[in-house]
Amino acid sequence: MPDRRDAALEMEEHVTDVHILAIDLAKRSFQVCATAAGGAVLFNRMVSRVKLEAVLRDQTPCIVAMEACATSHFWGRFAQGFGHEVRLIPPIYVKPFVKRQKNDAADAAAIAEAALRPNLHYVAVKSAEHQARAVAFRTHQSFVGQRTQLINALRGHLGEFGLVVAQGPTGLKTVAGVIDDDATDLPDAVRDIVRLYLDQIAVLTQKIDDLHFKLRAATKVDDAMRRLCTVPGVGPVTAGAIMAFAPDLRAFASRRNFAAWLGLVPRQRSTGGKTRLGGVSKMGQADIRKLLIVGAMSRIRWIIRRGVLPDNWLGRMLGRKPRMVAAVALANKMARMIWAMMTREQNYRMA
Repeated sequence: MPDRRDAALEMEEHVTDVHILAIDLAKRSFQVCATAAGGAVLFNRMVSRVKLEAVLRDQTPCIVAMEACATSHFWGRFAQGFGHEVRLIPPIYVKPFVKRQKNDAADAAAIAEAALRPNLHYVAVKSAEHQARAVAFRTHQSFVGQRTQLINALRGHLGEFGLVVAQGPTGLKTVAGVIDDDATDLPDAVRDIVRLYLDQIAVLTQKIDDLHFKLRAATKVDDAMRRLCTVPGVGPVTAGAIMAFAPDLRAFASRRNFAAWLGLVPRQRSTGGKTRLGGVSKMGQADIRKLLIVGAMSRIRWIIRRGVLPDNWLGRMLGRKPRMVAAVALANKMARMIWAMMTREQNYRMA
């Protein structure tokens, strides 16, 4: 004879009055909170991964709300496959609706409450191909970070024996010759360890070059990436990051909204009718923001090396502001240009 609790759970799964199905995501145990159109909670319970698939498959089409976090795009695509409307909510918008103590049930209820708000901004569900671009970019950045870590460790070890190596991969060109020179005062054990470092760095450098070549090759066949690379300061890596992490730029109402999504607009501390603006908010997409600022700084360095500031907006900015402030302002301007170019499908034109 089936247990009464199991029978009750089976009845809950087929509730037809479900308006919002809020899911607090995890790896194996998921908290599911179902609410009616008026906001009343129909049930709030924990389910397994297999059970969640069955719930989304058997539930009549409704609004499925989740936080925009790890695995949310996969579950968003899965829910859309069964006719559900998916709303991915940034976690910062959910936090104010958590009542008292934080637990999975409270988090799921907060997601359901946030999904009822009429003026909330949602994250678009990414396709598998869109996420594949992000994996390629993250892998490239991860390998670059690992190579930098190895180079810094090697420089530190050699410094203990009085060998000072310049920063960056180019500084390693002389290391192989130094350790092979018998005149260098180094123990044999250290020479062997240094060769291990050099071999590992060489492997990572080859992988980084291969990924960079693929990004560069993509700019020749992808019209959007080729268009992005026409902007001064934007290369294949930056273009790949924009294509990987940015949604369709037509989803942003204006160029300022895109710059705000990147965290390149001033943080406001305004009150009492007085406008007080601080530094950039840094609340948006960090990868694209960092690359745009790096590209802007490279343009500024090129201008400064020429010795004469141009008679334009950037030249006047450099004449009265520090370089980093000018670089952030230029990155903001580049982001707005990118929005206009991508939404109008036009290449960069020199003003």
